[in-house]
Amino acid sequence: MKNITSVVFDIGGVLIDWNPRHLFRKVFDNEEEMEWFLANICTYEWNVQQDGGKLFSVATAELQAKYPEYSDRIALYYGRWEEMLNGEIKGTVEIFRKLKSAGMPLYALSNWSHEAFPVAYNRYDFMKEFDGLVVSGYEKLLKPDHAIYRVLVERYGVNPVESVYIDDNKPNADAATELGFHAIHFLSPDQLREELTGLGLEV
Repeated sequence: MKNITSVVFDIGGVLIDWNPRHLFRKVFDNEEEMEWFLANICTYEWNVQQDGGKLFSVATAELQAKYPEYSDRIALYYGRWEEMLNGEIKGTVEIFRKLKSAGMPLYALSNWSHEAFPVAYNRYDFMKEFDGLVVSGYEKLLKPDHAIYRVLVERYGVNPVESVYIDDNKPNADAATELGFHAIHFLSPDQLREELTGLGLEV
Protein backbone atom coordinates (compact mmCIF):
# COMPACT_ATOMS: atom_id res chain seq x y z
CA MET A 1 0.00 0.00 0.00
CA LYS A 2 1.50 3.31 -1.11
CA ASN A 3 0.91 6.64 0.62
CA ILE A 4 -0.44 8.68 -2.31
CA THR A 5 -0.98 12.38 -1.58
CA SER A 6 -1.62 13.69 -5.12
CA VAL A 7 -2.48 12.56 -8.64
CA VAL A 8 -1.16 14.28 -11.79
CA PHE A 9 -2.97 13.90 -15.11
CA ASP A 10 -1.91 14.53 -18.66
CA ILE A 11 -4.98 15.92 -20.48
CA GLY A 12 -5.03 15.13 -24.22
CA GLY A 13 -5.42 11.40 -24.78
CA VAL A 14 -6.17 10.79 -21.09
CA LEU A 15 -9.09 13.05 -20.12
CA ILE A 16 -9.94 14.54 -23.53
CA ASP A 17 -10.12 12.59 -26.79
CA TRP A 18 -7.81 14.80 -28.86
CA ASN A 19 -6.75 13.43 -32.23
CA PRO A 20 -6.08 15.24 -35.55
CA ARG A 21 -7.77 12.33 -37.32
CA HIS A 22 -11.15 13.54 -36.02
CA LEU A 23 -10.69 16.55 -38.32
CA PHE A 24 -8.76 15.10 -41.24
CA ARG A 25 -11.10 12.17 -41.84
CA LYS A 26 -13.50 14.88 -43.05
CA VAL A 27 -10.83 16.32 -45.35
CA PHE A 28 -9.19 13.33 -47.03
CA ASP A 29 -10.93 10.84 -49.29
CA ASN A 30 -9.12 7.85 -47.85
CA GLU A 31 -7.39 6.78 -44.65
CA GLU A 32 -4.07 5.98 -46.31
CA GLU A 33 -3.68 9.47 -47.76
CA MET A 34 -4.61 11.02 -44.41
CA GLU A 35 -2.08 8.90 -42.52
CA TRP A 36 0.66 9.85 -44.99
CA PHE A 37 -0.14 13.55 -44.50
CA LEU A 38 -0.01 13.24 -40.69
CA ALA A 39 3.18 11.18 -40.80
CA ASN A 40 5.03 13.40 -43.29
CA ILE A 41 3.56 16.94 -43.36
CA CYS A 42 1.61 17.96 -40.23
CA THR A 43 3.56 15.59 -38.02
CA TYR A 44 3.36 14.95 -34.29
CA GLU A 45 6.83 16.50 -33.92
CA TRP A 46 5.71 19.65 -35.78
CA ASN A 47 2.66 20.05 -33.56
CA VAL A 48 4.76 19.63 -30.41
CA GLN A 49 6.77 22.73 -31.39
CA GLN A 50 3.57 24.77 -30.95
CA ASP A 51 2.95 23.05 -27.62
CA GLY A 52 6.29 24.56 -26.66
CA GLY A 53 5.12 28.09 -27.41
CA LYS A 54 5.57 28.62 -31.15
CA LEU A 55 2.73 30.65 -32.69
CA PHE A 56 0.23 28.86 -34.92
CA SER A 57 0.56 31.54 -37.59
CA VAL A 58 4.35 31.21 -37.77
CA ALA A 59 4.32 27.40 -37.79
CA THR A 60 1.62 27.30 -40.47
CA ALA A 61 3.39 29.80 -42.75
CA GLU A 62 6.72 27.94 -42.46
CA LEU A 63 5.15 24.60 -43.35
CA GLN A 64 3.14 26.08 -46.22
CA ALA A 65 6.34 27.54 -47.67
CA LYS A 66 7.96 24.09 -47.47
CA TYR A 67 4.97 22.18 -48.89
CA PRO A 68 2.99 24.68 -51.03
CA GLU A 69 0.98 21.89 -52.69
CA TYR A 70 -0.53 21.10 -49.26
CA SER A 71 -1.04 24.74 -48.27
CA ASP A 72 -4.84 24.54 -47.88
CA ARG A 73 -4.73 21.40 -45.77
CA ILE A 74 -1.90 22.70 -43.60
CA ALA A 75 -4.04 25.78 -42.92
CA LEU A 76 -6.83 23.55 -41.63
CA TYR A 77 -4.67 22.05 -38.87
CA TYR A 78 -4.96 25.11 -36.67
CA GLY A 79 -7.77 26.78 -38.60
CA ARG A 80 -10.14 23.99 -37.54
CA TRP A 81 -8.17 22.40 -34.70
CA GLU A 82 -11.22 22.46 -32.39
CA GLU A 83 -12.66 19.65 -34.53
CA MET A 84 -9.79 17.48 -33.22
CA LEU A 85 -11.47 17.55 -29.80
CA ASN A 86 -13.94 14.67 -29.62
CA GLY A 87 -15.21 15.15 -26.09
CA GLU A 88 -14.28 13.81 -22.68
CA ILE A 89 -12.89 10.33 -22.19
CA LYS A 90 -15.77 9.49 -19.87
CA GLY A 91 -14.20 6.62 -17.93
CA THR A 92 -11.17 8.71 -17.01
CA VAL A 93 -13.26 11.74 -16.08
CA GLU A 94 -15.31 9.47 -13.78
CA ILE A 95 -12.07 8.40 -12.08
CA PHE A 96 -11.03 12.07 -11.84
CA ARG A 97 -14.34 13.01 -10.16
CA LYS A 98 -14.16 10.07 -7.74
CA LEU A 99 -10.66 11.12 -6.65
CA LYS A 100 -11.79 14.75 -6.40
CA SER A 101 -14.81 13.89 -4.24
CA ALA A 102 -12.51 11.88 -1.94
CA GLY A 103 -10.42 15.01 -1.38
CA MET A 104 -7.36 13.93 -3.38
CA PRO A 105 -5.34 16.91 -4.70
CA LEU A 106 -5.35 16.72 -8.53
CA TYR A 107 -2.96 18.43 -10.93
CA ALA A 108 -2.52 18.69 -14.69
CA LEU A 109 0.80 18.59 -16.54
CA SER A 110 0.12 18.94 -20.26
CA ASN A 111 1.91 19.62 -23.53
CA TRP A 112 -0.57 22.07 -25.03
CA SER A 113 -0.28 25.28 -27.03
CA HIS A 114 -1.09 28.46 -25.12
CA GLU A 115 -3.21 29.54 -28.11
CA ALA A 116 -5.42 26.45 -27.99
CA PHE A 117 -5.54 25.64 -24.28
CA PRO A 118 -8.09 28.32 -23.24
CA VAL A 119 -10.71 26.86 -25.60
CA ALA A 120 -10.39 23.39 -24.08
CA TYR A 121 -10.26 24.87 -20.58
CA ASN A 122 -13.55 26.69 -21.12
CA ARG A 123 -15.24 23.80 -22.93
CA TYR A 124 -14.82 21.06 -20.30
CA ASP A 125 -16.07 21.63 -16.76
CA PHE A 126 -13.63 19.26 -15.07
CA MET A 127 -10.73 21.47 -16.22
CA LYS A 128 -11.67 24.05 -13.58
CA GLU A 129 -11.47 21.42 -10.83
CA PHE A 130 -7.70 20.90 -10.90
CA ASP A 131 -5.79 22.14 -7.87
CA GLY A 132 -3.08 23.33 -10.23
CA LEU A 133 -2.16 23.25 -13.91
CA VAL A 134 1.18 23.38 -15.70
CA VAL A 135 0.82 23.84 -19.47
CA SER A 136 3.83 23.68 -21.78
CA GLY A 137 2.84 26.55 -24.06
CA TYR A 138 2.90 29.01 -21.17
CA GLU A 139 6.07 27.60 -19.61
CA LYS A 140 8.01 27.30 -22.92
CA LEU A 141 9.04 23.85 -21.72
CA LEU A 142 7.98 20.44 -23.05
CA LYS A 143 7.58 16.97 -21.64
CA PRO A 144 9.58 14.73 -21.39
CA ASP A 145 12.13 17.38 -20.36
CA HIS A 146 12.48 16.99 -16.59
CA ALA A 147 12.38 20.79 -16.21
CA ILE A 148 8.61 21.03 -16.75
CA TYR A 149 7.93 18.32 -14.16
CA ARG A 150 10.05 20.30 -11.71
CA VAL A 151 7.88 23.37 -12.36
CA LEU A 152 4.88 21.34 -11.15
CA VAL A 153 6.77 19.99 -8.13
CA GLU A 154 8.07 23.39 -7.03
CA ARG A 155 5.00 25.49 -7.81
CA TYR A 156 2.50 23.25 -6.04
CA GLY A 157 4.66 21.44 -3.51
CA VAL A 158 4.03 18.05 -5.11
CA ASN A 159 6.13 15.20 -3.68
CA PRO A 160 6.87 12.81 -6.59
CA VAL A 161 7.43 9.82 -4.30
CA GLU A 162 3.87 10.23 -2.98
CA SER A 163 2.29 11.11 -6.34
CA VAL A 164 0.83 9.23 -9.28
CA TYR A 165 1.53 10.55 -12.78
CA ILE A 166 -0.70 9.47 -15.70
CA ASP A 167 0.18 9.98 -19.40
CA ASP A 168 -0.74 8.27 -22.69
CA ASN A 169 2.75 9.04 -24.05
CA LYS A 170 5.22 6.44 -22.79
CA PRO A 171 8.37 8.65 -22.92
CA ASN A 172 6.51 11.22 -20.79
CA ALA A 173 5.51 8.55 -18.27
CA ASP A 174 9.09 7.22 -18.24
CA ALA A 175 10.43 10.71 -17.47
CA ALA A 176 8.06 10.93 -14.50
CA THR A 177 9.34 7.56 -13.25
CA GLU A 178 12.91 8.88 -13.48
CA LEU A 179 11.87 11.73 -11.16
CA GLY A 180 10.36 9.37 -8.59
CA PHE A 181 6.66 9.47 -9.52
CA HIS A 182 4.48 6.36 -9.58
CA ALA A 183 3.96 6.72 -13.34
CA ILE A 184 1.17 5.02 -15.26
CA HIS A 185 1.30 4.73 -19.05
CA PHE A 186 -2.39 5.25 -19.83
CA LEU A 187 -3.99 2.79 -22.25
CA SER A 188 -7.65 2.80 -21.18
CA PRO A 189 -9.87 3.91 -18.27
CA ASP A 190 -10.23 0.29 -17.14
CA GLN A 191 -6.47 -0.24 -17.09
CA LEU A 192 -6.03 3.05 -15.21
CA ARG A 193 -8.63 2.08 -12.62
CA GLU A 194 -6.89 -1.24 -12.07
CA GLU A 195 -3.47 0.35 -11.61
CA LEU A 196 -4.77 3.06 -9.26
CA THR A 197 -6.54 0.42 -7.20
CA GLY A 198 -3.24 -1.44 -7.00
CA LEU A 199 -1.72 1.71 -5.48
CA GLY A 200 -4.41 1.70 -2.79
CA LEU A 201 -6.72 4.36 -4.25
CA GLU A 202 -10.49 3.87 -4.31
CA VAL A 203 -11.68 4.61 -7.83
